[in-house]
Amino acid sequence: MTDAYRLPTNVLPRHYRLRMDPNLAEETFRGSVEIDVDVVESTTTVVLNSEDLTILAASVDGQPCQFELDPETQRITLTTNLEVGPAVVALEFEGAFNENLIGFYLSRFPSQDTDTAGGATEAKLATTQFEATHARKAFPCWDEPSLKATFDIELVVTEGNDAIANSAELSRTDHPDGGVLVKFATTMVMSTYLVAFVVGPIEATEAVDVNGVPLRVVYVAGRDPALAEYALDVGAHALTYFTDYFDIGYPGDKVDLVAIPDFAFGAMENLGCITFREALLLIDPTAATQPELQQAADVINHELAHMWFGDLVTMKWWNGLWLNEAFATFMEMRCTDAYKPEWQRWVDFGISRSAAFDTDAMAATRPIEFQVTSPEEAEGMFDVLTYEKGAAVVRMLEQYLGEEQFRSGIRRYIKQHAYGNAETTDLWDAIEEELSSAGHQAPVRRLMDSWIFQGGFPQIFVELAQNGHSFTLTQERFGLAGGDPAPNQQWIVPVRYRWKSADGTVQTGQVLLEEETTEVQLDNQASWLVVNAEGASFVRVAYPPEALADLAAISLEELLAVERYALIDDAWAAVLADQISAASFLSTLEMLTGEEDRSVWQRIIVGFGSLDRLLDDDGRVQFQGLVHDALAPALAGLTLSPQADDTDRSRQLRGDLIRAMGTLANDLEIQHEAQRTVAEGRRDPQLVEASIMAAALDVVASIGDEADFNDYLMSFREVTNPQEQLRYLYAMADFPDDALLSRVRQMILDGEVRSQNAPFWLRRSLLQRANGRSSWEFIQQNWDQLTELLASSAVVRMIEGIAVLTDPGEPEAAAAFFAANPLPQSAQTLAQILERQRVNAALHQREASRFQSIISA
Repeated sequence: MTDAYRLPTNVLPRHYRLRMDPNLAEETFRGSVEIDVDVVESTTTVVLNSEDLTILAASVDGQPCQFELDPETQRITLTTNLEVGPAVVALEFEGAFNENLIGFYLSRFPSQDTDTAGGATEAKLATTQFEATHARKAFPCWDEPSLKATFDIELVVTEGNDAIANSAELSRTDHPDGGVLVKFATTMVMSTYLVAFVVGPIEATEAVDVNGVPLRVVYVAGRDPALAEYALDVGAHALTYFTDYFDIGYPGDKVDLVAIPDFAFGAMENLGCITFREALLLIDPTAATQPELQQAADVINHELAHMWFGDLVTMKWWNGLWLNEAFATFMEMRCTDAYKPEWQRWVDFGISRSAAFDTDAMAATRPIEFQVTSPEEAEGMFDVLTYEKGAAVVRMLEQYLGEEQFRSGIRRYIKQHAYGNAETTDLWDAIEEELSSAGHQAPVRRLMDSWIFQGGFPQIFVELAQNGHSFTLTQERFGLAGGDPAPNQQWIVPVRYRWKSADGTVQTGQVLLEEETTEVQLDNQASWLVVNAEGASFVRVAYPPEALADLAAISLEELLAVERYALIDDAWAAVLADQISAASFLSTLEMLTGEEDRSVWQRIIVGFGSLDRLLDDDGRVQFQGLVHDALAPALAGLTLSPQADDTDRSRQLRGDLIRAMGTLANDLEIQHEAQRTVAEGRRDPQLVEASIMAAALDVVASIGDEADFNDYLMSFREVTNPQEQLRYLYAMADFPDDALLSRVRQMILDGEVRSQNAPFWLRRSLLQRANGRSSWEFIQQNWDQLTELLASSAVVRMIEGIAVLTDPGEPEAAAAFFAANPLPQSAQTLAQILERQRVNAALHQREASRFQSIISA
């Protein structure tokens, strides 16, 4: 039986000789490819992938042959007669550059030249994005991850342009039709989705030698090369860190970190030619906020981790994509933590892990790994469950086994499968083998199977015995009130715990919860007990009310920041599950406002924001005073201005508190100071510390008028710093006058807002209390144009904000709209968003009037 999506395995690629001749002016390309193949079974056909290409000629072993294209299955079938042994398949082809930031596509940006009116002319860059199944849009190939081969790439480059690819440049020769032919070294054996080439007006930094590996940053002509220095520093650290961690050298011959003006994803791990959004690679550390610096470091580290975990060892099929991405996410945080320990990266992970909890609590969640058949299903795996939940369960395993034992297992796995493909279970087996060789035993595969192959996660109910000498743990699948029903399940859960005995001794322990309930004996009587110590496991924890109050009371003295964060996060989840009231959650927040850690304060502020959504305008006035009283002491302790003893995180906390005071607390003094700060920062960005400027921009936008908006729009159009430009753009989503937001919406349709940024602006505008519904109407009215304009993977990100639209009838109307306008490539994520909207609507119906009456009393 023929598989509609998997190629036959009777002919396998071994080596590609690929030549591409892009015509940037005409926005087309021509190419040719010779593919050395191994025929493992005699055959009369050769089947490979091709999509949106015009095939000009095809031959096998030098003999022209007939061919047939099947657009539905994205295949080309060559008619031939081959016996077992080597053969050469050759094709010539042409195509047009893709318009949706996939395949071989054009990125457009202002050039350094001017037109007759003095304006910048348009420059073009041809670049690639082949994951998951888009290499076939650029050249005919065996476009499946397990069908690895080596590649010789040649690119025809016209005057004024340059070219890079996966491997080092070998030579340049004049091309008969003009320009030059650039040839690159043979790559290592790799999957087609990792092939990359870039042609256009590009420049590069001088190479930094990292243990023999040349590292550069590549960018379009005209960008300030000084903005690349931070990325070089991060990249050099990461290459050294990963070489040591994996105990095997970088597998390519060079690393180029390439800044692309138009890029649908954050970055892409093409071997040796890693592509990024400009804002994640070109950055001035003196003008960037700590989160901007951290995000850039995270993404650079993530992609470089892929050079080993993804490129050197690759999943056999797309169902294994989660392991590539989850492990790279886990390793990015490990590497960032080593690069800047003061950023406390594992504490900060609580923020993104919360997003995974929120999605995984839905009945519409999915297992981390599931069967993938079609390209659309593969695209749907790039979500919070693959990245954040996947990383969380990998981290849970590491913490359960111990860091050294875990790393030894990873090294065994990499060495066993280098230059090949692997299944998820191969990793668990390698770790178990390594443990066994060291005389240890742990049910790694059984434990991880319980997390990988079923969706959801457990809530652990804790009951400390009256005598304090034991406690009981009970697991139950966590679900949200108002969502769809989900079956109860069980997991194998490593549970860390810590307790303080009557004599003041603090002790730790770990238990493997394999059944629904287990009882744990303590050596001494406990005066307090914290479960899921250090936030090690992907679980929510529920304490009896009095135990929760006791923990909150001693949290600043006894609990780690990640544990204090979890107290708040788990408490809000309990509100959504209808286990506690919104008023009880507010009490928990108020007990923790003596906090000093930035991550915990972020969760407190988000908590206040969630409660704010339950209130009408009158209730909000009362609530603003309460929020002000909670936040003001912390901000006073930091002061409004930078201090000599500031750390990166304290500087950013100051910005967080200023933003919250000016928006959630509606503090007039803060708002006036923010207006002064924005005016000063627009005159000279060097005069205002970045975190304060970013916060002030948001505060002013929330109360701003047309004059403020015009200032923001002017700065958005004129600034050259990528991070600063995005701050102005996204802040424009917060203006209270919908007519002003309509101007940005039109800029999106007209293409002035890059298609890579448009979905995130629209998502932010959906979250706006005053005008979110207007943005939703705009999206519905312009659905066809927006889905044509945006990358398919970005469309579902755009509509995430509808989950806060909870008036009667709104969830039903949204469901009806998407029934008529489905998103097949993101069907599961869309189902999660719609369920979340129903959960929020149920929360509002259940808690709004009750909480309003308490606040107004």
